[in-house]
Amino acid sequence: MIKRFFDFLFSLLMLIIFSPILILVSLIIYFDIGSPILFKQERPGKNEKIFKLYKFRTMKNIVDSNGILKDDISRISSIGKFLRESSLDELPSLVNVLKGEMSLVGPRPLLIEYLQYYNKEQQLRHNVKPGITGWAQVNGRNSISWEEKFKLDVWYVRNNSLVLDLRILLMTLKKVFAREGINSDVDTTMEKFTGNNKNNL
Repeated sequence: MIKRFFDFLFSLLMLIIFSPILILVSLIIYFDIGSPILFKQERPGKNEKIFKLYKFRTMKNIVDSNGILKDDISRISSIGKFLRESSLDELPSLVNVLKGEMSLVGPRPLLIEYLQYYNKEQQLRHNVKPGITGWAQVNGRNSISWEEKFKLDVWYVRNNSLVLDLRILLMTLKKVFAREGINSDVDTTMEKFTGNNKNNL
């Protein structure tokens, strides 16, 4: 109850405070990349309930001679690169927090297709709401393996508290401003999760 109140109040305040930036970024994306401005994708949330995740769009719809979309790195725009480096692309996710679909802190909402590959322990990451930032994001982000990332997610689920959330938020702010672990190819440099390495089970 306390966490939900904190999430609601903080996300509402941030949306109000950052409203000029949201409008400005929306206009820049419209003229640089085009419409739609938002990236929307279904993701599994708490108890694997599906919701629609909102982020600022960072890639152009560039296709090859066969009409197939080119790889992500080729399609990311200069403004998209900046948005990812500054984490401004995540601002629309505050709407998800406001709606109660996400929390400020929690395991990141990943692709639906990954659900079939989780072992029983990894499935625990869906016992809480997904977050805009999380324990795994401030302890390696995309520089660690999927297995390590999931272990950090499960650790958070088993130890989550308001104090830990505040600690993670402060660590996130520090990393964003200090540009620690920031990678413009956040969603492209990490290979897709296709199952656990049996040697690590």
